[in-house]
Amino acid sequence: MGPPVTSMGHRAPTGDPMLTARFAPPAVPKLLVHRPELLVRLTAGAQGPLTLINGPAGSGKTVLTAHWAADGRTTRPPMWLTVEPDDAPGAFWAYVLEALARGGTALPAEVGGPTRAEGVTRSFLVRLADGLAASAQPAVLVLDQFDTTQPPATSEGLDFVLRHAAGGLRIVLTSRSDSLLPLHRYRAAGEITEIRHADLRFTEADAEALLSEHRLTVSPDGIRLLMERTEGWAAGVRLCALAMQRSADPEAFLRQFAADRTTIADYLLTEVLDAQPPPTQDLLLRVCVTDRVHPDLADALTGRDDGARTLARLARDNAFLEQIDASAWYRLHPLFAEVLRAHLRQRCPGLEPRLHGRAARWLARTGRLTEAVLQGAAAEDWQFAAAQLVDNLALGRLLTGLEADQLVRAFADMPTGTPGPAPALVGAACRLAEQDLPGCEAELRRADATLAPSADDPLADACGPAARFGRAFLGVLAGRPADDLTAVERAAADADRLLRELPPALVAERPELHALLLAHLGAVELGAGRLDRAGSTLTAAVAACGPPGTEAPLRGALGSLALTELLRGRLRQAAEHANASLAVAERSALPAERRSGIDHLVLAGVAVEQDDLPAARHHLDLATAAPGPRPDPATAARAA
Repeated sequence: MGPPVTSMGHRAPTGDPMLTARFAPPAVPKLLVHRPELLVRLTAGAQGPLTLINGPAGSGKTVLTAHWAADGRTTRPPMWLTVEPDDAPGAFWAYVLEALARGGTALPAEVGGPTRAEGVTRSFLVRLADGLAASAQPAVLVLDQFDTTQPPATSEGLDFVLRHAAGGLRIVLTSRSDSLLPLHRYRAAGEITEIRHADLRFTEADAEALLSEHRLTVSPDGIRLLMERTEGWAAGVRLCALAMQRSADPEAFLRQFAADRTTIADYLLTEVLDAQPPPTQDLLLRVCVTDRVHPDLADALTGRDDGARTLARLARDNAFLEQIDASAWYRLHPLFAEVLRAHLRQRCPGLEPRLHGRAARWLARTGRLTEAVLQGAAAEDWQFAAAQLVDNLALGRLLTGLEADQLVRAFADMPTGTPGPAPALVGAACRLAEQDLPGCEAELRRADATLAPSADDPLADACGPAARFGRAFLGVLAGRPADDLTAVERAAADADRLLRELPPALVAERPELHALLLAHLGAVELGAGRLDRAGSTLTAAVAACGPPGTEAPLRGALGSLALTELLRGRLRQAAEHANASLAVAERSALPAERRSGIDHLVLAGVAVEQDDLPAARHHLDLATAAPGPRPDPATAARAA
């Protein structure tokens, strides 16, 4: 063999000089979050042929790798090469040889080098692999920003050299997307260490450490809010920290900041959106109006048929869009979605409501009721959104279940007097959810006027039996706070009759309806002092509960049943039902405003009967502090 070659003469195959900056790791930021566990994994990975650090723009891939390279954790400093997306194969290998030479890896002269930018011969790759295999010490080479934009020939050549260098070459590769290397082979052989986006995300401790480096003191709630908004995205946390330094009140900034009015927007638009081809940019701007997107929904929003492959590519490329579990659905990073929506309004005024309306109809056709309602409300198509709830017997969702508050908020901007029976019924349900009985009654009167048969009104009776059932259903629920037993019994009888006229399959999908009707009827019977009837009705209400969505009526029925048993003098049963009601509330995570104090009121009454006055006072205090609905004053007084 001839003498070793230590430099390629600082010239690329094109004759241009080598860019020295590409061989130097970027400077490690002065304000750095130390991540020792990832540095340990990087060091261990560099003992094998391939280490992959993969994550979206700004996730900290290069910072982590530069910190590791400067940290002296390896016996020999790793060599560095920043890869450019337009590197032709010959240019890439010329730069690799130069990086190896600058790092002190001596290769035989017979290895030679690329003679043209367009590519290299297999013979060159064989000689290079053989030269590396003969090296006295393995060469550790960082290839920063090695993405799928590299020509396939480059990835194929790198794989060949890596596999045939007999341990003489170890690659640390950072990328936004999975490279074209056959990663499955390396995984099967146990020859790859992977640090992915989930590993790169900042934890709350990391965020707190970074804020501390910026001399910012933020409460635990503020840290949690920052993590909720950024989802641990490193650049997002850093940019927020810089903005908070300029804010007079850092905590208020976290509560109020809008991503589209910060440097975060510039970063995401430049680094993520502008990096995509125009059709992909159009897709991202259109799908941002939904919280999650299905490929078919994307096609409905774009009018094209490339949704499946475009979304899959974006997720694969870590373009701030990820697949939800193993489903066909995807979601945008919330900050990216917020920035995209602001950009959509600026770039295409008036398009956003039309996209919401298009999404609402697709979601309705595919049976996703809550999402269809929310999208219809966002489009301000109040008749459509309200009709979805009424036609699908889903008015109860405004009053019970974990989605109730979200749905009520969606209709907060619906104008008073929006024509049609469905908007009136939804308005009544929303007022009832807010415990605004006069407002509920006014909306019910408006619903009655629209439901009355009229040849002159095309909207009259437009919703048929579903609307009439909705009116009877709300009549039962609104009659409870009014303590109108006669009206409640009449409405309950109407509701029971109308349920039998509706499609059985649809009724079976709404188990909360029967449970709510019985729970409220039983509570009114209890308020009227009809304890035996109340006990029977409430026992039936408890039996009707169980399926998902019936947690609120179950808790209400158990609470009322507990009060009934206390008034009957059955202390053991009263305590059992009250504790069961509290357990349901805890298990189902019902919001505080939807919890009543009846359970603790009953337990206070039981404690009084058992001469346990400290326990009685404790439960009475809890009953008074509960923010939810109260039992009627007469019943509460008798129980107390």
